[in-house]
Amino acid sequence: MREIKCPHCGKLFNLDETGYADILKQVRDEAFNSELHQRLELAEREKKSDIALAEAKITAALKEEAVKKDAEIARLAAELEKSAIGEQLIVKEAISKLEKERDDLTRDLELKEAQEKLRDSQLRESHALELKTKTDEIAYYKDLKAKLSTKMVGETLEQHCEIEFNKIRAAAFSRAYFEKDNDSKAGSKGDYVFRDFDDEGTDFISVMFEMKNEADETATKKKNEDFFKELDKDRTEKNCEYAVLVSLLEADSDLYNIGIVDVSHRYPKMYVIRPQFFIQLITLLRNAALNSLQYRTELAQVKEQNIDITKFEDQLDNFKNAFGKNYELASRRFSEAIEQIDKSIEFLQKTKNSLHSAENNLRLANDKAQDVTIKKLTTGNPTMAARFKELE
Repeated sequence: MREIKCPHCGKLFNLDETGYADILKQVRDEAFNSELHQRLELAEREKKSDIALAEAKITAALKEEAVKKDAEIARLAAELEKSAIGEQLIVKEAISKLEKERDDLTRDLELKEAQEKLRDSQLRESHALELKTKTDEIAYYKDLKAKLSTKMVGETLEQHCEIEFNKIRAAAFSRAYFEKDNDSKAGSKGDYVFRDFDDEGTDFISVMFEMKNEADETATKKKNEDFFKELDKDRTEKNCEYAVLVSLLEADSDLYNIGIVDVSHRYPKMYVIRPQFFIQLITLLRNAALNSLQYRTELAQVKEQNIDITKFEDQLDNFKNAFGKNYELASRRFSEAIEQIDKSIEFLQKTKNSLHSAENNLRLANDKAQDVTIKKLTTGNPTMAARFKELE
Protein backbone atom coordinates (compact mmCIF):
# COMPACT_ATOMS: atom_id res chain seq x y z
CA MET A 1 0.00 0.00 0.00
CA ARG A 2 1.21 3.60 -0.72
CA GLU A 3 0.12 6.73 1.10
CA ILE A 4 -0.52 9.77 -1.05
CA LYS A 5 -1.26 13.30 0.13
CA CYS A 6 -3.64 15.50 -1.89
CA PRO A 7 -1.86 18.67 -2.92
CA HIS A 8 -5.11 20.68 -2.69
CA CYS A 9 -6.84 19.57 0.52
CA GLY A 10 -3.95 17.79 2.31
CA LYS A 11 -5.94 14.62 2.86
CA LEU A 12 -4.03 11.28 2.92
CA PHE A 13 -5.05 8.38 0.75
CA ASN A 14 -3.92 4.76 0.76
CA LEU A 15 -3.45 3.25 -2.67
CA ASP A 16 -2.37 -0.14 -3.73
CA GLU A 17 0.38 -0.56 -6.24
CA THR A 18 -1.97 -0.74 -9.18
CA GLY A 19 -3.82 2.47 -8.32
CA TYR A 20 -0.52 4.23 -7.61
CA ALA A 21 0.85 3.11 -10.94
CA ASP A 22 -2.26 4.42 -12.73
CA ILE A 23 -2.05 7.81 -11.01
CA LEU A 24 1.68 7.99 -11.70
CA LYS A 25 1.05 7.19 -15.34
CA GLN A 26 -1.60 9.88 -15.59
CA VAL A 27 0.74 12.42 -14.04
CA ARG A 28 3.51 11.43 -16.39
CA ASP A 29 1.26 11.60 -19.45
CA GLU A 30 0.02 15.02 -18.48
CA ALA A 31 3.52 16.32 -17.83
CA PHE A 32 4.75 14.81 -21.10
CA ASN A 33 1.87 16.34 -23.04
CA SER A 34 2.43 19.70 -21.37
CA GLU A 35 6.15 19.60 -22.13
CA LEU A 36 5.47 18.40 -25.65
CA HIS A 37 3.01 21.23 -26.16
CA GLN A 38 5.50 23.74 -24.83
CA ARG A 39 8.21 22.36 -27.03
CA LEU A 40 5.97 22.43 -30.07
CA GLU A 41 5.08 26.03 -29.35
CA LEU A 42 8.78 26.85 -28.87
CA ALA A 43 9.64 25.06 -32.11
CA GLU A 44 6.87 26.93 -33.88
CA ARG A 45 8.15 30.25 -32.53
CA GLU A 46 11.73 29.36 -33.53
CA LYS A 47 10.47 28.27 -36.94
CA LYS A 48 8.65 31.59 -37.41
CA SER A 49 11.72 33.47 -36.16
CA ASP A 50 13.99 31.54 -38.56
CA ILE A 51 11.54 32.14 -41.39
CA ALA A 52 11.42 35.86 -40.56
CA LEU A 53 15.21 36.02 -40.30
CA ALA A 54 15.61 34.15 -43.59
CA GLU A 55 13.06 36.43 -45.22
CA ALA A 56 14.93 39.46 -43.84
CA LYS A 57 18.25 38.12 -45.16
CA ILE A 58 16.72 37.35 -48.54
CA THR A 59 15.13 40.80 -48.66
CA ALA A 60 18.44 42.46 -47.73
CA ALA A 61 20.32 40.37 -50.32
CA LEU A 62 17.75 41.22 -52.98
CA LYS A 63 17.96 44.91 -52.06
CA GLU A 64 21.78 44.77 -52.20
CA GLU A 65 21.67 42.98 -55.54
CA ALA A 66 19.14 45.53 -56.79
CA VAL A 67 21.46 48.38 -55.72
CA LYS A 68 24.36 46.70 -57.53
CA LYS A 69 22.24 46.24 -60.63
CA ASP A 70 21.12 49.87 -60.48
CA ALA A 71 24.79 50.98 -60.16
CA GLU A 72 25.83 48.73 -63.06
CA ILE A 73 22.93 50.06 -65.15
CA ALA A 74 23.95 53.62 -64.31
CA ARG A 75 27.60 52.86 -65.17
CA LEU A 76 26.66 51.23 -68.47
CA ALA A 77 24.36 54.13 -69.29
CA ALA A 78 27.18 56.60 -68.52
CA GLU A 79 29.63 54.62 -70.67
CA LEU A 80 27.08 54.46 -73.46
CA GLU A 81 26.52 58.20 -73.25
CA LYS A 82 30.29 58.80 -73.04
CA SER A 83 30.86 56.52 -76.03
CA ALA A 84 28.24 58.40 -78.00
CA ILE A 85 29.85 61.73 -77.07
CA GLY A 86 33.31 60.32 -78.00
CA GLU A 87 32.05 59.15 -81.35
CA GLN A 88 30.51 62.55 -81.97
CA LEU A 89 33.81 64.22 -81.04
CA ILE A 90 35.76 61.87 -83.34
CA VAL A 91 33.37 62.62 -86.17
CA LYS A 92 33.61 66.36 -85.48
CA GLU A 93 37.43 66.19 -85.33
CA ALA A 94 37.55 64.22 -88.58
CA ILE A 95 35.22 66.71 -90.27
CA SER A 96 37.27 69.63 -88.90
CA LYS A 97 40.51 68.03 -90.11
CA LEU A 98 39.07 67.40 -93.57
CA GLU A 99 37.71 70.94 -93.75
CA LYS A 100 41.12 72.30 -92.69
CA GLU A 101 42.90 70.17 -95.30
CA ARG A 102 40.37 71.31 -97.89
CA ASP A 103 40.94 74.96 -96.94
CA ASP A 104 44.73 74.48 -97.05
CA LEU A 105 44.52 72.83 -100.45
CA THR A 106 42.27 75.64 -101.67
CA ARG A 107 44.71 78.27 -100.41
CA ASP A 108 47.67 76.41 -101.91
CA LEU A 109 45.86 76.13 -105.22
CA GLU A 110 44.94 79.81 -105.19
CA LEU A 111 48.51 80.73 -104.24
CA LYS A 112 49.96 78.54 -106.99
CA GLU A 113 47.55 80.03 -109.50
CA ALA A 114 48.56 83.52 -108.41
CA GLN A 115 52.25 82.58 -108.61
CA GLU A 116 51.76 81.07 -112.05
CA LYS A 117 49.97 84.20 -113.23
CA LEU A 118 52.72 86.40 -111.78
CA ARG A 119 55.46 84.20 -113.29
CA ASP A 120 53.69 84.19 -116.63
CA SER A 121 53.35 87.97 -116.50
CA GLN A 122 57.01 88.39 -115.56
CA LEU A 123 58.12 86.03 -118.34
CA ARG A 124 56.00 87.89 -120.84
CA GLU A 125 57.47 91.21 -119.74
CA SER A 126 61.01 89.77 -119.71
CA HIS A 127 60.60 88.23 -123.15
CA ALA A 128 59.08 91.41 -124.51
CA LEU A 129 61.95 93.48 -123.11
CA GLU A 130 64.54 91.00 -124.39
CA LEU A 131 62.89 90.92 -127.79
CA LYS A 132 62.85 94.72 -127.94
CA THR A 133 66.52 94.88 -126.90
CA LYS A 134 67.56 92.33 -129.51
CA THR A 135 65.46 94.05 -132.15
CA ASP A 136 67.06 97.41 -131.34
CA GLU A 137 70.57 95.93 -131.35
CA ILE A 138 69.99 94.10 -134.62
CA ALA A 139 68.74 97.31 -136.18
CA TYR A 140 71.74 99.17 -134.75
CA TYR A 141 74.28 96.69 -136.02
CA LYS A 142 72.61 96.34 -139.39
CA ASP A 143 72.77 100.10 -139.78
CA LEU A 144 76.34 100.10 -138.51
CA LYS A 145 77.47 97.34 -140.85
CA ALA A 146 75.85 99.04 -143.78
CA LYS A 147 78.08 102.09 -143.22
CA LEU A 148 81.41 100.43 -142.47
CA SER A 149 83.90 98.27 -144.27
CA THR A 150 84.78 94.76 -143.08
CA LYS A 151 87.87 95.96 -141.16
CA MET A 152 86.02 98.87 -139.57
CA VAL A 153 83.21 96.58 -138.44
CA GLY A 154 85.65 94.47 -136.42
CA GLU A 155 87.38 97.51 -134.95
CA THR A 156 84.06 99.05 -133.95
CA LEU A 157 83.04 95.83 -132.13
CA GLU A 158 86.29 95.95 -130.14
CA GLN A 159 85.73 99.59 -129.32
CA HIS A 160 82.17 98.80 -128.24
CA CYS A 161 83.33 96.12 -125.80
CA GLU A 162 86.11 98.34 -124.44
CA ILE A 163 83.73 101.26 -123.91
CA GLU A 164 81.18 99.03 -122.18
CA PHE A 165 83.87 97.69 -119.86
CA ASN A 166 85.28 101.14 -119.04
CA LYS A 167 81.78 102.31 -118.06
CA ILE A 168 81.79 99.98 -115.02
CA ARG A 169 85.55 99.57 -114.46
CA ALA A 170 85.75 101.96 -111.49
CA ALA A 171 82.66 100.56 -109.76
CA ALA A 172 82.96 96.81 -110.40
CA PHE A 173 86.51 96.09 -111.61
CA SER A 174 88.74 98.57 -109.78
CA ARG A 175 91.76 96.23 -109.75
CA ALA A 176 91.11 94.60 -113.15
CA TYR A 177 93.27 94.69 -116.28
CA PHE A 178 91.53 94.86 -119.67
CA GLU A 179 93.78 95.82 -122.55
CA LYS A 180 94.50 94.85 -126.14
CA ASP A 181 96.79 91.89 -126.66
CA ASN A 182 99.83 93.38 -128.36
CA ASP A 183 102.20 90.45 -127.72
CA SER A 184 102.70 88.60 -131.02
CA LYS A 185 105.96 86.81 -130.13
CA ALA A 186 104.32 83.41 -130.58
CA GLY A 187 103.14 84.35 -134.09
CA SER A 188 99.54 85.28 -133.22
CA LYS A 189 97.63 87.29 -130.71
CA GLY A 190 94.11 87.74 -129.47
CA ASP A 191 92.18 90.98 -129.30
CA TYR A 192 91.90 91.63 -125.54
CA VAL A 193 93.15 90.12 -122.29
CA PHE A 194 91.17 90.47 -119.06
CA ARG A 195 92.68 89.78 -115.63
CA ASP A 196 91.40 90.57 -112.14
CA PHE A 197 93.41 90.57 -108.90
CA ASP A 198 92.75 90.03 -105.21
CA ASP A 199 93.85 92.30 -102.36
CA GLU A 200 97.33 90.80 -102.36
CA GLY A 201 97.82 91.37 -106.10
CA THR A 202 97.39 87.76 -107.19
CA ASP A 203 95.31 87.28 -110.32
CA PHE A 204 92.41 84.90 -109.70
CA ILE A 205 90.80 85.04 -113.16
CA SER A 206 92.05 85.61 -116.72
CA VAL A 207 90.19 85.67 -120.05
CA MET A 208 91.41 85.84 -123.65
CA PHE A 209 88.86 87.73 -125.85
CA GLU A 210 88.50 87.59 -129.62
CA MET A 211 86.00 89.88 -131.38
CA LYS A 212 84.66 88.82 -134.78
CA ASN A 213 82.22 90.46 -137.20
CA GLU A 214 81.75 90.95 -140.92
CA ALA A 215 79.67 93.12 -143.20
CA ASP A 216 76.54 91.74 -144.86
CA GLU A 217 78.08 92.22 -148.27
CA THR A 218 81.15 90.06 -147.49
CA ALA A 219 81.36 87.37 -150.13
CA THR A 220 82.91 84.63 -147.99
CA LYS A 221 80.94 84.10 -144.82
CA LYS A 222 82.92 82.86 -141.81
CA LYS A 223 81.60 80.62 -139.05
CA ASN A 224 82.29 80.97 -135.37
CA GLU A 225 83.93 77.55 -135.13
CA ASP A 226 86.54 78.70 -137.70
CA PHE A 227 88.18 80.72 -134.91
CA PHE A 228 88.03 78.23 -132.02
CA LYS A 229 91.40 76.58 -132.59
CA GLU A 230 93.34 79.83 -132.92
CA LEU A 231 91.57 81.33 -129.91
CA ASP A 232 92.41 78.29 -127.79
CA LYS A 233 96.05 78.57 -128.89
CA ASP A 234 96.16 82.26 -127.91
CA ARG A 235 94.56 81.45 -124.55
CA THR A 236 97.20 78.79 -123.83
CA GLU A 237 100.15 80.92 -124.94
CA LYS A 238 99.04 83.92 -122.89
CA ASN A 239 98.34 81.70 -119.90
CA CYS A 240 94.66 82.61 -119.63
CA GLU A 241 92.08 80.44 -117.91
CA TYR A 242 89.10 81.19 -120.19
CA ALA A 243 88.65 81.92 -123.92
CA VAL A 244 85.68 84.00 -125.16
CA LEU A 245 84.65 84.75 -128.74
CA VAL A 246 82.53 87.90 -128.97
CA SER A 247 80.84 87.41 -132.32
CA LEU A 248 78.26 88.77 -134.69
CA LEU A 249 78.90 85.96 -137.13
CA GLU A 250 76.08 83.58 -138.12
CA ALA A 251 73.47 86.20 -137.31
CA ASP A 252 70.62 83.81 -138.13
CA SER A 253 71.88 80.94 -135.94
CA ASP A 254 69.38 79.80 -133.31
CA LEU A 255 72.27 78.38 -131.29
CA TYR A 256 74.40 81.49 -131.00
CA ASN A 257 71.45 83.84 -130.70
CA ILE A 258 70.51 82.40 -127.30
CA GLY A 259 73.23 84.64 -125.83
CA ILE A 260 75.98 82.66 -124.05
CA VAL A 261 77.02 79.37 -125.64
CA ASP A 262 79.36 76.94 -123.87
CA VAL A 263 81.62 75.20 -126.40
CA SER A 264 83.90 73.56 -123.82
CA HIS A 265 83.05 70.20 -125.39
CA ARG A 266 85.30 71.37 -128.26
CA TYR A 267 87.88 73.40 -126.36
CA PRO A 268 88.16 73.72 -122.55
CA LYS A 269 86.59 76.75 -120.86
CA MET A 270 85.56 78.41 -124.12
CA TYR A 271 82.39 80.47 -124.71
CA VAL A 272 80.76 82.25 -127.65
CA ILE A 273 78.63 85.32 -126.89
CA ARG A 274 76.81 88.14 -128.59
CA PRO A 275 78.10 91.65 -127.72
CA GLN A 276 75.15 92.46 -125.45
CA PHE A 277 76.26 89.67 -123.07
CA PHE A 278 79.87 90.86 -122.83
CA ILE A 279 79.58 92.50 -119.38
CA GLN A 280 77.28 89.78 -118.05
CA LEU A 281 79.75 87.03 -118.92
CA ILE A 282 82.72 88.85 -117.38
CA THR A 283 80.67 89.38 -114.22
CA LEU A 284 79.60 85.73 -114.07
CA LEU A 285 83.13 84.40 -114.57
CA ARG A 286 84.59 86.86 -112.06
CA ASN A 287 82.01 86.05 -109.38
CA ALA A 288 82.52 82.33 -109.91
CA ALA A 289 86.27 82.84 -109.60
CA LEU A 290 85.77 84.85 -106.41
CA ASN A 291 83.75 81.99 -104.93
CA SER A 292 86.41 79.58 -106.09
CA LEU A 293 89.05 81.83 -104.53
CA GLN A 294 87.17 81.68 -101.25
CA TYR A 295 86.99 77.90 -101.50
CA ARG A 296 90.69 77.69 -102.38
CA THR A 297 91.52 79.88 -99.37
CA GLU A 298 89.36 77.71 -97.12
CA LEU A 299 90.93 74.61 -98.65
CA ALA A 300 94.41 76.00 -97.95
CA GLN A 301 93.35 76.67 -94.38
CA VAL A 302 91.96 73.17 -94.11
CA LYS A 303 95.20 71.77 -95.52
CA GLU A 304 97.14 73.75 -92.91
CA GLN A 305 94.81 72.44 -90.25
CA ASN A 306 95.28 68.95 -91.64
CA ILE A 307 99.04 69.46 -91.44
CA ASP A 308 98.64 70.56 -87.82
CA ILE A 309 96.37 67.57 -87.18
CA THR A 310 98.94 65.30 -88.88
CA LYS A 311 101.67 66.71 -86.65
CA PHE A 312 99.44 66.24 -83.65
CA GLU A 313 98.65 62.69 -84.74
CA ASP A 314 102.38 61.99 -85.23
CA GLN A 315 103.10 63.35 -81.77
CA LEU A 316 100.22 61.33 -80.39
CA ASP A 317 101.54 58.19 -82.14
CA ASN A 318 105.04 58.85 -80.72
CA PHE A 319 103.54 59.30 -77.26
CA LYS A 320 101.47 56.14 -77.65
CA ASN A 321 104.52 54.17 -78.83
CA ALA A 322 106.68 55.47 -75.97
CA PHE A 323 103.87 54.88 -73.49
CA GLY A 324 103.36 51.41 -74.92
CA LYS A 325 107.04 50.56 -74.47
CA ASN A 326 107.03 51.92 -70.93
CA TYR A 327 103.82 50.05 -70.23
CA GLU A 328 105.27 46.83 -71.61
CA LEU A 329 108.43 47.24 -69.49
CA ALA A 330 106.42 48.14 -66.39
CA SER A 331 104.03 45.26 -67.05
CA ARG A 332 106.93 42.82 -67.39
CA ARG A 333 108.49 44.08 -64.16
CA PHE A 334 105.12 44.03 -62.49
CA SER A 335 104.66 40.40 -63.56
CA GLU A 336 108.13 39.55 -62.26
CA ALA A 337 107.33 41.25 -58.95
CA ILE A 338 104.05 39.35 -58.69
CA GLU A 339 105.92 36.13 -59.43
CA GLN A 340 108.44 36.91 -56.67
CA ILE A 341 105.58 37.76 -54.30
CA ASP A 342 103.91 34.44 -55.18
CA LYS A 343 107.17 32.61 -54.46
CA SER A 344 107.58 34.51 -51.17
CA ILE A 345 104.00 33.67 -50.23
CA GLU A 346 104.64 30.01 -51.06
CA PHE A 347 107.85 30.02 -48.96
CA LEU A 348 106.09 31.75 -46.06
CA GLN A 349 103.24 29.25 -46.32
CA LYS A 350 105.74 26.38 -46.10
CA THR A 351 107.42 28.09 -43.12
CA LYS A 352 104.02 28.61 -41.53
CA ASN A 353 103.21 24.93 -42.00
CA SER A 354 106.58 23.95 -40.51
CA LEU A 355 105.99 26.20 -37.49
CA HIS A 356 102.55 24.70 -37.05
CA SER A 357 104.13 21.22 -37.16
CA ALA A 358 106.82 22.26 -34.65
CA GLU A 359 104.19 23.80 -32.40
CA ASN A 360 102.24 20.53 -32.52
CA ASN A 361 105.37 18.55 -31.61
CA LEU A 362 106.12 20.94 -28.75
CA ARG A 363 102.54 20.61 -27.54
CA LEU A 364 102.85 16.81 -27.57
CA ALA A 365 106.18 16.98 -25.77
CA ASN A 366 104.70 19.38 -23.22
CA ASP A 367 101.77 17.04 -22.69
CA LYS A 368 104.17 14.16 -22.15
CA ALA A 369 106.28 16.27 -19.76
CA GLN A 370 103.25 17.30 -17.80
CA ASP A 371 102.26 13.66 -17.52
CA VAL A 372 105.62 12.62 -15.96
CA THR A 373 105.48 11.81 -12.20
CA ILE A 374 108.02 10.48 -9.67
CA LYS A 375 106.00 7.33 -9.42
CA LYS A 376 106.21 6.75 -13.18
CA LEU A 377 109.94 7.51 -13.19
CA THR A 378 110.71 5.10 -10.33
CA THR A 379 108.52 2.31 -11.57
CA GLY A 380 110.78 -0.68 -12.16
CA ASN A 381 113.79 1.20 -10.69
CA PRO A 382 114.12 0.27 -6.96
CA THR A 383 117.32 2.28 -6.57
CA MET A 384 115.70 5.55 -7.69
CA ALA A 385 112.65 4.75 -5.60
CA ALA A 386 114.81 4.28 -2.56
CA ARG A 387 116.62 7.56 -3.20
CA PHE A 388 113.42 9.56 -3.57
CA LYS A 389 112.11 7.86 -0.44
CA GLU A 390 115.16 8.93 1.52
CA LEU A 391 114.70 12.51 0.30
CA GLU A 392 111.19 12.51 1.54
